[in-house]
Amino acid sequence: MNKPGSDHICDGVAGLIGNTPMVRIKSLSEATGCEILAKAEFLNPGGSTKDRVALNMVNQAERDRVLVPGKGSTIFEGTVGSTGISLAMIAKARGYNAWIVMPDDVALEKSQLLEKLGAHVEKVRPVSIVDKNQFVNLAKRRAQEFGDQDPEKVGYFADQFENLANFEAHFSTTGPEIFKQTRGHLDAIVMGAGTGGTLAGVSRYLKSVVPGVKSYLADPQGSGLFNKVKFNIMYSSTEKEGTRKRHQVDTVVEGVGINRLTQNFGMADGFIDDAIRVTDQEAIDMAKFLVQQEGLFIGSSSAVNCVAAVRVARELGPGHTIVTLLCDSGHRHLTKFWNDDYLKQQGLVVKDSVDSLDFLD
Repeated sequence: MNKPGSDHICDGVAGLIGNTPMVRIKSLSEATGCEILAKAEFLNPGGSTKDRVALNMVNQAERDRVLVPGKGSTIFEGTVGSTGISLAMIAKARGYNAWIVMPDDVALEKSQLLEKLGAHVEKVRPVSIVDKNQFVNLAKRRAQEFGDQDPEKVGYFADQFENLANFEAHFSTTGPEIFKQTRGHLDAIVMGAGTGGTLAGVSRYLKSVVPGVKSYLADPQGSGLFNKVKFNIMYSSTEKEGTRKRHQVDTVVEGVGINRLTQNFGMADGFIDDAIRVTDQEAIDMAKFLVQQEGLFIGSSSAVNCVAAVRVARELGPGHTIVTLLCDSGHRHLTKFWNDDYLKQQGLVVKDSVDSLDFLD
């Protein structure tokens, strides 16, 4: 019997992660005179760039013998969705359980996906990181409590914000893939930061192999990272007394933006050249523009990246190549970012059509 060549067949779901294609966004490229390229991370099996992070965190825990398959161990994580979905997928593939703690105000389909993947989902009220019941803090405590109950079963807290396996996943895979796909011919990389691992890993790798490449942070409203990069002050105007509406970041965008410094973001220190602020309205308009012009149905963080990529292209001028990420699709944002009624409740304008980039003028 002839056996298929192993180089054409992936070994399980983990083998599907990474090596995502690069797409030229024609409408944005023609409008700016630059090549605007986007790495289609939504084509990872778990639907987002977080698959890379989840896989590397679990691999590292297995190498350290913290996690051993078949022992009844559970992976715990605090997340607004995508990392939890990726971890739940990897957990099933490796013989673990997953316990995900998340704010109760994120898009409903994220928790639904988690439950279908067999994860235990615990929703909590959004509170500040200083609160012991903040979703990340609670996930850590749940892992400790689980381990205390039965020493044979490990409660592993993945800790995506501080675990440098996050940064390392992008330094060792995403960055090299971008270099290979562009043959090293790129002038700028543009992306948002939630944990900071993607921005740090990609920036550090590409700056080591592409002389003169610039790295830009794309930051949604309400996040303090923009001011940290621009002025070395971790502050957002939404932190003013009486002005804040949400505890983490005051934006309809999920997955990027934060008001504290993480170890993963710290790995980008000295490797970010500038920051671009993106408003909710700009992100919404960009998402609709890309559906109409490209048939690309993207999530909120991807829309932020595309807005910032256009601004960077205009700043650098025609003839440059800018690379960004399409982190996830719009499919897990239907009840919030792609929900017209919700957006109107937030005081945003939902347009019937967006057929030009005039909203960025």
